[in-house]
Amino acid sequence: MRHHYKGRKLGTNPSHTKAMKRSLTAALLYNDRIKTIESRAKEIRPEVDRIITWAKKGDLHSRRLAMARLGNDKELVREIFEKVEQGLFADRDGGYTRIMKLGPRKGDGAPMVIMELCTEPVKKKAKKTSEAAKPLKVEKKAEEDEEKVDEAVEQVEEATEAVEEAAEEATEAEAVEETAEEAVEAEAETEEKAE
Repeated sequence: MRHHYKGRKLGTNPSHTKAMKRSLTAALLYNDRIKTIESRAKEIRPEVDRIITWAKKGDLHSRRLAMARLGNDKELVREIFEKVEQGLFADRDGGYTRIMKLGPRKGDGAPMVIMELCTEPVKKKAKKTSEAAKPLKVEKKAEEDEEKVDEAVEQVEEATEAVEEAAEEATEAEAVEETAEEAVEAEAETEEKAE
């Protein structure tokens, strides 16, 4: 039975597993990168994240917790706390490590990985698709508005042409009426003269 021993066994007894995790965690924090087996890397990831979170707090209690977790290595704890105090992980809220797979080991086929600290600044994620689709919707709406404006302009031009044609017809009708009135007057004058 496991009797309250949690986590992976890693093929050793609990005291050896604890010592192995402590030494791997210290090696990663000291060198910023280690090459190990995938199961070991996944097992020490929470330990490393916890120590960096304590370093972000930066108080005396957090220093003492980190020293107890790293086997009373005062120099390593001081170095980690100084790096974090200078702003190494200031923009990260977690996920301080990265695991990159290398493939199986030649001798026994164990999956090997490189585990490293993420020291580069965090890049903001692109907005979600619904927000990313908004500019497309705005562009489509702008195009539709332009089409409506073009249609309205065409309708106005057609209406002005129709008004101009009606005005021309009206002026022609007035001219015809005037000529008809002149002709009537001329006939009336000729009749008067004839009488």
